[in-house]
Amino acid sequence: MRAHPTRSHPPDPRGAMPPHVVIDVSARVNGKAGLGRYAEMLIRHLAHTWVGPHMALFYNRRPGGELPASLAAFPARRVTLGYKPWRLLVWLAHRAHIPFDALLPRDTRLFHATEHLLLPLRHIPTVLTVHDLIYERFPRYHKRLNYLFLTRAMPLFVQRATAIIAISQATRRDLERVYGVPREKIHVIYEAPAPHFRPPPPSLIRRVRETYRLPPRYLLTVGTLEPRKNLVRLLRAFADVHARGLVDALVIVGAKGWLYEDFFREWARSPVRERVLLLGYVPDEDLPALYAGATLFVLPSLYEGFGLPVLEAMASGAAVVASRAGALPEVGGRAARYFDPLDVEEMTHVIAACLEDADAREAMREAGRAQAARFSWERTAEETARLYRTWVM
Repeated sequence: MRAHPTRSHPPDPRGAMPPHVVIDVSARVNGKAGLGRYAEMLIRHLAHTWVGPHMALFYNRRPGGELPASLAAFPARRVTLGYKPWRLLVWLAHRAHIPFDALLPRDTRLFHATEHLLLPLRHIPTVLTVHDLIYERFPRYHKRLNYLFLTRAMPLFVQRATAIIAISQATRRDLERVYGVPREKIHVIYEAPAPHFRPPPPSLIRRVRETYRLPPRYLLTVGTLEPRKNLVRLLRAFADVHARGLVDALVIVGAKGWLYEDFFREWARSPVRERVLLLGYVPDEDLPALYAGATLFVLPSLYEGFGLPVLEAMASGAAVVASRAGALPEVGGRAARYFDPLDVEEMTHVIAACLEDADAREAMREAGRAQAARFSWERTAEETARLYRTWVM
């Protein structure tokens, strides 16, 4: 295995390599949606915030993966292994106490793992971002190999990380409860919606509505198609409110993930299947208008470590209802309405109440924009940089 330098800073005039803070961007290179967005947005905003050693990138590039143009100016080291072989190699190296320090620039001061994979390093402090422990809460909703890897590797990673960033208080509580991580080791630093999530002009909403052939009144949900997203229960709630004449369609945005067969079986026999629009992957630039054009945005997840679509919807001007599981009430605050994700009757009642009350939806939109404004990537970068300075300044 060899690390490939892809670009570098000019040599230090004294002949020494400049010191580095190295951030793992494998998730962004390999197209893992939420984790990749986190890595890219953090680095782009750290570039304007960070004062200290140079920032450099590290990534494992599997076939088809490419470093995005937005990160091309940073020096980078890479390895080129498949996703599963690389994860297995990292875990086995931890078990065998084999350090990977040589894969990073010589004077690396700190390494930040932005997804659930921490390099085994001997002389370099490490920060590990933990997004959620959903695999511990809902093991049946994970592929078996992924579940086996995470339940064996993550206890090692969180133990050996010098510090942990949790993206919500809910994730912090899970780390304390499941793995016994000391509270002082965990730093809660929230994510944020990207800057382009803001209320779009009516002309753009109309154009996007025409592009995707959407009716005037639709419920919208956004997320990968997988069991935790609870789409089967949402489909049943939608059938009820549609039968009452309150809404025309349910629009589902998101690529197929895993274990989605139950949803498609439910959809195939649903009396409203022709009113369920499966858009699949949608370009980022179209999402604000999809959010803003929705009569109501619904996130019915069984659990979320953060729930970024709630903030994206609010920032775009949508009224939001969501599950009260995990971090969703923490993120949505008082601007959203909530329901028990296991109770279809309550889910239906909350959705119907909002659909029947246009004044309430307008108040929710205004409150949502204010709630979303409390989160920003500038703040995320500043708080992350403050944590970095513990070791590098």
